Amino acid sequence: METELNKNTEKFKVLKATAIVCLIAVVLSFAGCGASKNSSSANKSYATSTIIKGSENIKPISVSSFFKNVGKNTGIYKMIHTPTAAELAEEKASKEAMELAKEEQAAQAAADLASHPVKGWQRLIMLAIGFLIVYLAVVKGFEPLLLIPIGFGTILVNIPGAGMGDGPDGMLHIIYNAGVGNEFFPMLIFMGIGAMTDFGPLIANPKTALLGGAAQLGVFATLFGVAAMNFIPGIDYNMKQACAIAIIGGADGPTSIYVSGKLAPEMMAVIAVAAYSYMALVPMIQPPIMKLLTSKKERQIKMSQLRPVSKTEKTLFPLLLLVVTILLLPPAAPLIGMLAFGNFIKEVGIVQRLSKTVENELMNIVSILLSLGVGSQMTPEKIMHANSLGIIVLGLVAFCIATMGGLIMAKIMNLFLKEKINPLIGSAGVSAVPMAARVANKVGMSEDPTNFLLMHAMGPNVAGVIGTAIAAGVFISTYGM
Repeated sequence: METELNKNTEKFKVLKATAIVCLIAVVLSFAGCGASKNSSSANKSYATSTIIKGSENIKPISVSSFFKNVGKNTGIYKMIHTPTAAELAEEKASKEAMELAKEEQAAQAAADLASHPVKGWQRLIMLAIGFLIVYLAVVKGFEPLLLIPIGFGTILVNIPGAGMGDGPDGMLHIIYNAGVGNEFFPMLIFMGIGAMTDFGPLIANPKTALLGGAAQLGVFATLFGVAAMNFIPGIDYNMKQACAIAIIGGADGPTSIYVSGKLAPEMMAVIAVAAYSYMALVPMIQPPIMKLLTSKKERQIKMSQLRPVSKTEKTLFPLLLLVVTILLLPPAAPLIGMLAFGNFIKEVGIVQRLSKTVENELMNIVSILLSLGVGSQMTPEKIMHANSLGIIVLGLVAFCIATMGGLIMAKIMNLFLKEKINPLIGSAGVSAVPMAARVANKVGMSEDPTNFLLMHAMGPNVAGVIGTAIAAGVFISTYGM
């Protein structure tokens, strides 16, 4: 009887996973119809029928044109193709138009602030939020290395009359412009992550890369969430902003800042805040989802010890990763390149002074400055806005979907694998390294204190970092080039 019950349970799980996949397919189908080109209008070239409002000047992407755009932005194409005079002129005009748009957005923001000055009660609310962030970090232990400086940045920038976030001489204003707004700090953070990361678990068990890829479901599903939010009065996102918001689903702060800087600089502040906040809240957000989608028996699955990985394999891996990126997706090369550089100087073993500096002192300094810069953007005029609140909601949904994607992929893989994997490690497919891996290990040990999943979870965790950087490169090559 018990055996029959277990079989029925397994069948129900398979049916549930199949239903989810079918639902995603239906959503993709309807979205493809909604984003089709309207050829009946002579005055508007593109986007008159797209469900992403405000994208009238942004060409909608069909399946064929998507792959064509990505193909034209590969390193292989750029190496063998000589740009024509028309292409160079178009690229120059595009850059000039982007700079002009940034200036117009800054002028509009200043005008809006002058016409609608921040009220005292709004600053009080933001001060309370800053103290709440510090409380969560110190008392609850939610990633204090990130949340403490973010919380203090929020408090300091909202002190009436202090002017720490005012340009050109405010300290927080200087920090933000020096490294957050120009993508400098995210690059350094990726270098530090590379120096701190061990790709050994991924090399030893390459199939866990599928879990990191599945977690990117949160990134792409958020595009549809952004489209749905546009039906709410007062909320209006265009396609580039949708891509920037979607990266929050990867739970990767530096990548979110990098993509928003390329596609939607006007939203960088709130996107950075949302991304880093959800990264820090991984221990609170993920466990309920993990327990909801897995059974006790699945959470107790023990995985065999990983094979030893040689130094040669570890040394060659970042180089091969960089070469593949250069050839196939150069827009992702800044992120993956710095990740590969940091990891290479660690694994090569002959420049320990450099690797230890990047891993420790430099990483700590940049983390403090980046977090303070992110906190400095927590001001009422940037946060207390319908679009900003929509980003925060979408970021949470994206992160939850990413966690679910990794868990569901692990369960699907177990249908075909003789040696089962613990589905909990699928939740580590998001890019929050190593927090997500530690959470997977903690939940596993709560079911069985002898079940150590940390190293197994690091495989999908580092694959998630690479996957989110690749997703960022795809978005940039499609809409930003």
